[in-house]
Amino acid sequence: MTDEEQLEGLLAMLRIRMFEDRVRTEFAKGGMPGFVHTYSGAEAIAVGVIGALEPADLITSTHRGHGHCLAKGAPLDGIVAELYGRETGLCKGRGGSMHIADFANGMLGANAIVGGGIALAVGGALASQVLGDGRVAVAFFGDGASNEGVFHESLNLASIWSLPVVFVCENNGWAESTPFSYASSVSSIAERGVAYSIPAVSVDGTDLTAVRAAASAAVARARQGNGPSLLECIAPRREGHFVGDPEEYRGREQADQARESDPIDRLAEQLVARGILSAEALNAMRKDWSGQLDRAYEFALAGPWPDPLDVERYVYS
Repeated sequence: MTDEEQLEGLLAMLRIRMFEDRVRTEFAKGGMPGFVHTYSGAEAIAVGVIGALEPADLITSTHRGHGHCLAKGAPLDGIVAELYGRETGLCKGRGGSMHIADFANGMLGANAIVGGGIALAVGGALASQVLGDGRVAVAFFGDGASNEGVFHESLNLASIWSLPVVFVCENNGWAESTPFSYASSVSSIAERGVAYSIPAVSVDGTDLTAVRAAASAAVARARQGNGPSLLECIAPRREGHFVGDPEEYRGREQADQARESDPIDRLAEQLVARGILSAEALNAMRKDWSGQLDRAYEFALAGPWPDPLDVERYVYS
């Protein structure tokens, strides 16, 4: 990555972190319905992978999808309004935090069903192959989803048909409250690629440049018609499973160790040390984005609630 690309990547990661910090604060006030699951600590994965894509490419996400939405270019106002269930949200308030979609930007949807987006990305890749439009699809999912049947079915079919799809496992070490070491038969999700004749690699998911390099290679392979790839990005879970999670399943020492692996601090320190970024510039970035967040929340809270009489709208059948 060039110096400029690293600066852009840092800013994109910073936006996601500040967005999630604000979500935690606002959710605690009680006005945001449902549950929210933050993406804090995994920012280098979304920014690194999506930065290797073209705007027309497709992604599917998970219940922890705010970072993917922001990195893919979904409008901030629409995201925040959706979190509040307002008609002005990206899904007209029907989806909420765990089901945001933005087809205009190639975001085929977050999904609260564990592994639910994997097959949808394969479908997007199949459509691209049939249409010959050159698009690539990316499926983001967690380590828990790699134990679902849909993961294995999807990798098998994608391999047979050489589909242009990249499977990105965000391995944070926990499937809700179950440790990866207990629930998985392998020590690395990347080991599963060999069963389906799919190239697979495991990288440090807190290192933006490492993620971008691996993702760029996988995306290029897919776009050239050489089939799917499996990319495992390891990034310890910084926060609990959901906002308000007491985390009784892991000790304080484990949680503290996870927070030490911070992709934003890591890259910012590198850029400052190389004279590419100053503390003043970093503070200016934070101030500008903070103002944008303020305006987005004002927009969201001013939006109308969906009309109950319209409950059947936007249903396909």
